[in-house]
Amino acid sequence: MAGKLFVTCAVTGSSPMPAHPNFPFRPDHVAAEALAAAEAGAAIIHLHVRDRETGDPSQALDDYREVVGLIRAKNNEVILNVTTGPGCTWMQGDEDPAVCGPGTLMFTAERRLEHILDLKPDMCTLDICTMQLWGGVAINLDPMITKMGHMIQDAGVLPEIECFEAGDFVFADDLMAKGAIPKNVPFTFVLGTKYGLPATTEAMLYSRNQIPRGAQFTGFGVSRHSFPMAAQSALLGGNIRVGFEDTIYLRKGRMAQDNADLVRWGVEIIERIGADVASAGEARAMLGLKQ
Repeated sequence: MAGKLFVTCAVTGSSPMPAHPNFPFRPDHVAAEALAAAEAGAAIIHLHVRDRETGDPSQALDDYREVVGLIRAKNNEVILNVTTGPGCTWMQGDEDPAVCGPGTLMFTAERRLEHILDLKPDMCTLDICTMQLWGGVAINLDPMITKMGHMIQDAGVLPEIECFEAGDFVFADDLMAKGAIPKNVPFTFVLGTKYGLPATTEAMLYSRNQIPRGAQFTGFGVSRHSFPMAAQSALLGGNIRVGFEDTIYLRKGRMAQDNADLVRWGVEIIERIGADVASAGEARAMLGLKQ
């Protein structure tokens, strides 16, 4: 088990909004939740943005600019890890299976990375799965991901590889071998999606054993698996992720008040197993980011 582990807080996500009175979607509220999560001990903030009126997922550059600007106006140390996930969802049409149906959202590499190239955050996610997900298919094929990987690196941003199922680790090896992702790339294991890696001890250990020795990794579970998998990741020397993107509950029947509430529980898990919580500055050093 590592001596220092960092906490990532995913403050809002892009799934349908849950029934929570304090779920953030307006830019000022998302930024406020991010700042409070950092104050509570999160070294990394994982960001999505939403429409300020409806709360629906947004891909608008101005929304990203506003949220990042509000956070950076008050905190220059916390690591910002911004999503590039939107734009890879294909829904099959009812009448012709060869034609996409309602809900399809497929972007070019340039469109998926528009906000990354504009804002140049510390990090950005890079989903590399092609699988059934979100009621459709997430499509992230080699030509697209190779192009995105090079564009991200050319922008001076560190990609974080998100692995949803077993084949992703083989894909990551191939991407690394041809320089599409850097040698020091961190990994995140997403456990508990219906058709992906299960939220089990065995799956977490398997995932840890597939990545290069010494690579930084974060393991997390979705929904009710959030804190059990956070604890499992920490026990294996990995970092943890919490936040409203993954769950609004601390435990069954006990709703978290806000993202900071979830971060405090994550911090307590790390401390109770005998490790120390890394500050944002320490996490930067662990990841090889600029101080």
